[in-house]
Amino acid sequence: MKKRRRLKKKPVIILIVCILLIILSIWFMTLFGAVSNHSNPVTLNVTKGQNYYSIAPILKEKGLIRSEFAYKLYLRIKNLSPLKEGNYNLNQNMSLKELLQSLSGNEKFNTGEIIITFPEGKNMKQIATIIAKNTVHTEEDVYNLLQDEAYLNSLIEKYWFITEEVKNPNIYYSLEGYLLPDTYRFTNENVELKTLFEKMLNAMEQKLKPYQSQIESSTYSFHQILTIASMAELEASTTSDRSMVARVFYNRLTSNMPLGSDVTTYYGAKIDIGERDLYMSEIMADNAYNTRSASSSGKLPIGPICNPGIATIVASINPEDNNYYYFVADKNKKVYFNQTSAGHDATIAKLKKQGLWFTW
Repeated sequence: MKKRRRLKKKPVIILIVCILLIILSIWFMTLFGAVSNHSNPVTLNVTKGQNYYSIAPILKEKGLIRSEFAYKLYLRIKNLSPLKEGNYNLNQNMSLKELLQSLSGNEKFNTGEIIITFPEGKNMKQIATIIAKNTVHTEEDVYNLLQDEAYLNSLIEKYWFITEEVKNPNIYYSLEGYLLPDTYRFTNENVELKTLFEKMLNAMEQKLKPYQSQIESSTYSFHQILTIASMAELEASTTSDRSMVARVFYNRLTSNMPLGSDVTTYYGAKIDIGERDLYMSEIMADNAYNTRSASSSGKLPIGPICNPGIATIVASINPEDNNYYYFVADKNKKVYFNQTSAGHDATIAKLKKQGLWFTW
């Protein structure tokens, strides 16, 4: 009798399990379904660094998903393309499947906003090219503005770190070095060049503010410090090495030695580094930038040769103390420092023997 009772319970258990599964399925379908049956458009702005998981709270707040848990669970079973920056037209009547199709597809709409990245170490010619590729302006528009004396005077009046030094007629590009490298957002491609420069100069002013008193009390003008920073930016690849290199330049200036920086020679010749080797006439050319010419002893270039990053600028304001007068980098960008020319020559010979000497 006891065995027969147990057998009768099995259909009941199976029925209960089936009912629970149905309820669970309905629950999940509800969680995966649309929040609303009505059309309620929602704009979602996805910014740099965000991903499908990090926007879950935003989607919940905007009424686009019922549950963050269900949304993240659904993500685990989907193979989606990376989430891209932009504005998305979404709707509260979208199911999770439809929502993710929109986010992973090409349904972004263009508000006209543009994002421009200016990498560290780029010179003004390269910056002009970046501007021309991303806005309605040409390289010539950039160069013409940089030659506008009235405009330069307005900047000198507005920014404490810009002085008459930028107006020296021997400088190739007046604002070289002063435009802080970073990623910037602008309203659209018709952004005025003055507005674009103003945003970059404002960023520079903000970053320099903690060092203003130190800069103003220095024996070097900010223009000179920026020039050293621009050289260090191109001569080394890490902030610590750039700080050491900056100090080497200060040491050589104090000792009335030529700085002997190849990057200044390339800039003076208007040749991009890596474009080709320099001719001997270019190496020895007596121009306002070349620090390898016979008349360059104890002199800085007339101005910056690129736009250095803020870390390099700070490293040039407060360079690491050392007694070195020479440095050289191998083809792996490791920098070697020496106190004497004999030690410097020995390092170069060793690098050549080890196959580490850099050649174009």
